[in-house]
Amino acid sequence: MNSDDTLAEIREANLTYLMLAQSLIRQDKAEALFRLGMNEESADLLASLSAAQVLKLASSQRLLCNFRVEDGLVWSLLTNHDVKKVGNDATNKLHAHILMAGRVSEVL
Repeated sequence: MNSDDTLAEIREANLTYLMLAQSLIRQDKAEALFRLGMNEESADLLASLSAAQVLKLASSQRLLCNFRVEDGLVWSLLTNHDVKKVGNDATNKLHAHILMAGRVSEVL
């Protein structure tokens, strides 16, 4: 994959993310804030963007969305990789979601 392909992939990911985010915000704002991990002001701004503004923003060379999972514990729990405390997949995922929800509340 060359540089042009990478930039095209980034633009596509940005457009997909922005369209999904707008849709979630317009359907259920409170749930969107939780799922997207953003504050209300950002959600309002994103929901108000026109199609032309979304396309322009998506054309950025930087990835607009980011992973909210930033620590090894959550990744291990989500993937069941190297988790020795609890062997149950459902319990591991529940634990990971609780940790991630706590981090979302820090943003809000």
